[in-house]
Amino acid sequence: MAIIDLVRWQPQGGPTIYAYRFPETNLSTYTQLLVSESQEAVLFSKGQLMGKFGPGKHTLNTENLPILRSLFGLPFGGKNPFTAEIWYVNKVQVFNIDWRITRLPIHDVDYNTQIPLFASGQYGLKITDTEKFLVNFVGTRHLFTQEDMTEQSRGEFTSKAKSTIVKFMIQNRVGFKQVAAYLDQMSDYLRQQMAPFWSELGLELTKFYINEIDIDDSAPDGKSIREAIAKQSTMSITGHSWQQEQMFDTANNAISGMTGAFGGAGGDGSLLGGIMAINMMNGMMGGGNRQGQGGGVASDMMAPQYNQPTFGGSQSSPGFGAQQQSFTPQQGFGQQNQGFCQQAPQQGVKMVYCSNCGKKYPSTSSFCPNCGNKYNPCPQCGTDNNPHARRCVSCGAQLGGTPGGATCPHCNAPLAPGTVFCGNCGQRVASSDVCTRCGAPFPPNVKFCPKCGNRRS
Repeated sequence: MAIIDLVRWQPQGGPTIYAYRFPETNLSTYTQLLVSESQEAVLFSKGQLMGKFGPGKHTLNTENLPILRSLFGLPFGGKNPFTAEIWYVNKVQVFNIDWRITRLPIHDVDYNTQIPLFASGQYGLKITDTEKFLVNFVGTRHLFTQEDMTEQSRGEFTSKAKSTIVKFMIQNRVGFKQVAAYLDQMSDYLRQQMAPFWSELGLELTKFYINEIDIDDSAPDGKSIREAIAKQSTMSITGHSWQQEQMFDTANNAISGMTGAFGGAGGDGSLLGGIMAINMMNGMMGGGNRQGQGGGVASDMMAPQYNQPTFGGSQSSPGFGAQQQSFTPQQGFGQQNQGFCQQAPQQGVKMVYCSNCGKKYPSTSSFCPNCGNKYNPCPQCGTDNNPHARRCVSCGAQLGGTPGGATCPHCNAPLAPGTVFCGNCGQRVASSDVCTRCGAPFPPNVKFCPKCGNRRS
């Protein structure tokens, strides 16, 4: 075969090439080697490194390659042939290598559930040790491109990147909602963890960026989670709950079904179907005529727990459609020992909301028929209040029985003058001790006089 007099490599564009092996191996001591800027040439013969050449023009003689004498026994001078492999290594810094990892499961601290994520970005590499790069990474190939490099390192790169990202998010308690604010810190942390991997292959990791971390919706579970988060955001903006949305969907489906069943859209049948659906919703909302009950399931979902009605005036009572009448406190106290029984509303009887469970019941009941809580009406407006409340939650009136009267320190029930034991709970409310200053009796288990503040002796 002919002896090569000139060796050079001129890339013609296309994919990024990191290493190129010159196809001919028949060289001589007069062969000229041309190396361009950002390139380095490396010669191998018989499995040994013969030499490295930087940018410029070089002659492959025994002066530049003294090892030729030991490998081939070549004398000095003359055109002496020998065989060797010449590799060109591209030492340009590349910054736009794309990477992406999927199926990155993590237990998110914001949603307190496992979320599949994906991460993507770019990194840059530079060859720093050509011999180590060719021996450990390139091998026997004649051409080594950027695609070959990323494909060959994909497995270890993905494993290290996944574990590093998860470790950072767990240690710093970074949730999905705030992850975008930590991309810079996470990129620096990941570059420090990945640098030793590339250094072992003769490369320097010059740059590393995480451009995006988001939900991986390539699988059904990720798609469901993305839809659930989007729906939660929508409900948060519009101010409705999941239960309310389900109820609205049920009503819409009922109207659509009834519309089709009674003649289709646009006719008398659609009007009839709409009216029937509205009546059904009224029943769900507690607007029926069942006496003594506070509404259905939808009423419980829609009404706030302590949404008390307004007593007095001419407003409609929720769910009953009757005019409000003035409230008489004796209506709440006049029924004795009714327990969990419930009387039908009579003329002038109003509905109150239980301070414990929020359900409605007639003011003639002494106890809530739903939870058994004792009716503790406000003397001004009739609103049911907590037994330990000092002022009405609706009108702010002073609670505690008749004006100026005493109340039981245990259940807040009104006490008649001179009472020793509470008629409601049976607890002792009077003491044989009297205040040495004002003469008022000391209630049990108190250290100061409730009337003048004198310390109990």
